[in-house]
Amino acid sequence: MTTHLIVPGIYDSGPRHWQTHWERQLERAVRIAPSSWDEPRLVDWIAAIDRASAEAGPEAVVVAHSMGCIAFAEWLLRNPGRASAVLFVAPADPEGDRYPEAAHEFAGIGAGELGVPALVVGSENDPFGTREFSAALARTWGAAFVSAGALGHINADSGLGAWPEGRDLLDGLVAGARAAA
Repeated sequence: MTTHLIVPGIYDSGPRHWQTHWERQLERAVRIAPSSWDEPRLVDWIAAIDRASAEAGPEAVVVAHSMGCIAFAEWLLRNPGRASAVLFVAPADPEGDRYPEAAHEFAGIGAGELGVPALVVGSENDPFGTREFSAALARTWGAAFVSAGALGHINADSGLGAWPEGRDLLDGLVAGARAAA
């Protein structure tokens, strides 16, 4: 049975967010639980990913969103090989104008080849990270990149519900990772 590790961004992913829908739909899912969603500290988020990863196991499929993408990439660089595949959705640009000041500790981290099958999904009109930023991260991480079109930050405000197109991307990523293994 595949375990999915859910890594939301700052402020968590609420009940209308596709990550929460997926968490309810997936056979087994573990969500990180940092001490604060609103005042994130890097050391706390890394520890939260450590705990959730220990529960999920080293073969977990990771589903990260926004600032959670940056946090998980940093964690994976510190813990190589501790995931079987990673879906990064709408990574937030720590150098961008709209990046939350409360998350300033997350700037300048998570840069390097990740060494696991990964897909970065960006949006053409994301106010927190341009398509170009997402595509550049994909290259840095050794991941594939796909544009989901003009979906804003690909969050609850995007009105995606359970975002079945995203699930198709996740399923394709996992199938490709299994075929390559």
